[in-house]
Formats: sequence, C-alpha cells, structure tokens
Amino acid sequence: MNTQKNTNFAQNEVDSTMGKYINPFTDIGFKRIFGQDVSKPLLIDFLNNLLEGERHIVDLTLLDKEQLAEYANDRSLIYDIYCETDTGEKIVVEMQNRTQPYFKRRSIFYAAQALSRQGERGLAWHYDVKSVYLIAFLNFKQTDIGTDFRTDVAMMNMKNGEFFSDLVRLIYLQLPYFNEQETECDNDFKCWIYLLKNMETLARMPFAARNAVFERLAQIAEVASMTQAERLQYDESLRKYRDTIGVLEGARIEGLEQGIQQGLEQGIQQGLEQGREQGRAQGREEGKEEGRAQGKAEGKAEANLAHARTLKELGVDINIIVKTTGLTIEQINAL
Repeated sequence: MNTQKNTNFAQNEVDSTMGKYINPFTDIGFKRIFGQDVSKPLLIDFLNNLLEGERHIVDLTLLDKEQLAEYANDRSLIYDIYCETDTGEKIVVEMQNRTQPYFKRRSIFYAAQALSRQGERGLAWHYDVKSVYLIAFLNFKQTDIGTDFRTDVAMMNMKNGEFFSDLVRLIYLQLPYFNEQETECDNDFKCWIYLLKNMETLARMPFAARNAVFERLAQIAEVASMTQAERLQYDESLRKYRDTIGVLEGARIEGLEQGIQQGLEQGIQQGLEQGREQGRAQGREEGKEEGRAQGKAEGKAEANLAHARTLKELGVDINIIVKTTGLTIEQINAL
C-alpha cells in the first residue's frame, strides 16, 4: 500500500512539471518526436517540407549516431538524429541549446565526418559518395551565422556565384528569429517550426485538421500517452534541460553584474582623476589672478566642487561624495 502511495505521489510530481505536450528541446522530447521508428513519418514529413523542391524522401533508416560522433555531447545541451534516406543521402538533424565559440567550424567538421566515412578502400572505388545534410535547430542566436531564421549553405563557384556542389549541405534554423504566429503559418514547414517552438505551452495541437501528420504528432507528443517509465525518464530529461538553462542564465546575469561593477569602479577612478586635473587647472588660473595663497584655497575648493560634480554625474551615493570632498549635502545638491 505504501509502495502504491509513493508511486502515485511520484506520478503526481511528474504531472506538476509537465504541460499537455512534451518539450522538444529536451533529449527525450526531441528523440520521441523524430528519433524512433514509430515517428519516422513525422521526420520524413518535416524533412520533405524543409527540402521542398530539392529532395523528396520516400523512406529513411535511423542510424546509430556513434557511426558519426567520436565524442559524447552533454545531452542537456546537444543531441541529434542520424539517418539515411531511401536514395542514400545522410542526414543529421541536430538540436542545440547553447551557443559555442567554434560552433560553425564544429558543424562543418561534423558534416565532413559523415562524408568521409562513406569512403572505401581499393582502386575500384570512384568516390561515389552521397550528399550529407546537417540540419541544426539552434535554440539561441548565433552571431557568426547571421540574423535570418533559416540559413542554407552549399559549395559555390566564388568567381561567378554559381552553385558548385551539394555534397555537403548545412541548414541552420535559429528559432529565436522565427516570430510567425499561428494564423501566419501558411505552409506546413512554418507549421512545423511554430509547433516545435511553442509545443510545451500549447493546450491543443493546431493544424491537425490541415494535415494528418500533425494529428499524429499530437498523439506522439502528448504527455498522457507516455508510460509511467517514459514519463519519469522524460521528467528527468526536462529537469536537466531546465537546470542547464538556469545555470546559463545565472552565469549571464553574474557576468552582467560583474561588468556593471567593474565599469562603475573604473568610472569613479576616471572621475577622480579628471576632477583632480580640473581642480589643478582652475587653481593655477585663479592663483595667477588673485595670488598664490588665495589661488590655492580657491583651486582646492573648485577641485572639490569639480570632483563632487563628477561623482554626482556618475551616480555615486551622496554620503560617499560628502566623505570624499568635504562638501555639505546642500552644496552637493546645488551642483
């Protein structure tokens, strides 16, 4: 009985952290939508909409990603689906939740690996390699790629800009730049991106009447359709994702606060030096006119005023200015 109560309690805890549909930016969520045999029709439909006019995929085979990857990624940050089309093209569909300093180079290297692994030994082989597509969902803005939602890259002739080869195709989808609302999604590709970006917050699955594939997506992505074991696994994946985002945001805020503090300290120091120099200059000028003694006194007073004025403009607390300059609060307020 106690075991059953504990199980029910754990299930309720899972329910409290979930929306109606899974979060596709988690490892489990992404793999559930695109990376299992039962969801292959979803992946085929998405790829055909993405590559409309360029490729039409009839079937595909999910491959072991270890054939491609030579290192383990942090699964709360980066995860991928590796597949082969019915005509032999290799496709890597990758989700990334954090920017990287060498991301563009890494993505090119990743695609080149998939190309080179098609090589065979012997003179009889004639470099009959199939195209490799790397499709990267970026849950962030990557400045060295550009400011468009979708960026398509292929080899071209630099002299005339003509297309040269599609053996390596890189497609970057920067989700923060996709701002279409539900009513603005006038094709299935936009519908896909809208759903992936907003799925966790949806109370219903739009576009189901438009295309049966979205009705199937609703069935696969609905949290209630998971077994208890799957839901517990997904909840752990969701927790890791949220913890990762929280750590990244905390680091960003901490860096911002440190930058503000350093800027304030530098500004105060520059203000002090500027104030002293202004005071010395004014003191020298007035000393010539009114005498050395009076000039020193007034120069000091002007220096204090200039110093106080600079600190006040920098937003330094008035009590600190009083202690630093010896002026009264009334004098400082009058500046």
